[in-house]
Amino acid sequence: MSPTLKKPNDLEQLIHEALEQVGWGAEAEKIAARIFRLNVGLPREDEFSVVCGWLGCCDVIHKLDQKQTPEKSTKKYQVPDLLAIFNIKGKQVPVLIEVKSKKGNTLSFRPDYMERLKRYAKVLNLPVLIAWKWQSIWVLFELKHMKKAKKNYNIHFEETIKENLLGVLAGDFSYSLYPKAGLHFAINKEELISTEETDDGKVEQWKMVIEDAYFTNGDGQVIRQLPSQVQQLFVTWDLEKSEEHTDTHITMSYVVPEISMLFAHMALVRLLNWQVPTGQDLHWRTMLHGSNIVKGIENFRVAIQEAMELKIVSTVINQVPRTEPVFDV
Repeated sequence: MSPTLKKPNDLEQLIHEALEQVGWGAEAEKIAARIFRLNVGLPREDEFSVVCGWLGCCDVIHKLDQKQTPEKSTKKYQVPDLLAIFNIKGKQVPVLIEVKSKKGNTLSFRPDYMERLKRYAKVLNLPVLIAWKWQSIWVLFELKHMKKAKKNYNIHFEETIKENLLGVLAGDFSYSLYPKAGLHFAINKEELISTEETDDGKVEQWKMVIEDAYFTNGDGQVIRQLPSQVQQLFVTWDLEKSEEHTDTHITMSYVVPEISMLFAHMALVRLLNWQVPTGQDLHWRTMLHGSNIVKGIENFRVAIQEAMELKIVSTVINQVPRTEPVFDV
């Protein structure tokens, strides 16, 4: 059963867009299905737009209407999905963006498709970039990096990582937490309620009270007043659970197991999933209209900087592309 959704603020626009896509003479069920599909934000453009808006260096990003007129223009021009204006140290950088999502690790464009994209971008004198999500990672790279194989123009995901512009344009970065930094609970065993013998030993039920809850940083230092936005960084990580038992207490710990890196845009998805009720999916279209989509974090990079000072975050990497872009950034 589909989750119950609130009436969208742009319902009229959704209905019009759905009719344009399925045809004005389509059956009601088909129209309703298309409206639902648009509203839940299945198109990757919505997700990528939210990511760019959240990372902090995007002045504006919006979809381009791809209903071209006259019809014969579709043979000459390919209108990209998005127009974005990034703000790089006070300088505005406008770009066209075509958004793709492909399960395989190779992206392929037909030659005529490539030429139509280039032709449209040349007329507007704007660079055309490709935003591609593979697995859970977004990359943003110049169209020129796709190379012709036997017939089509291809690029492998590992190549796009080297040429990724998401950092220099949108403000993406990667970071790591200190191993052993984490959250701990000290639990007092107040009363033994029951004991059940099993083949493996025994199972005890206790009445217990959490006496203490605290954080530790990479040096093992106990921190009891950790800022809320820094606390949320632990939500972005896969923490390792452990328990220590004594006759009177249990210490339950959730700590960073080892050094690894995470992109900021991937942290966004984990933070949002933490906020979404169990059983529901992220509703990217709704988030397009939100100003502070992650509760408690107004600026993620500021939260990371604060966490570095407290020795929760150990490393921050700001990636630059291997090849200098053809446009100024």
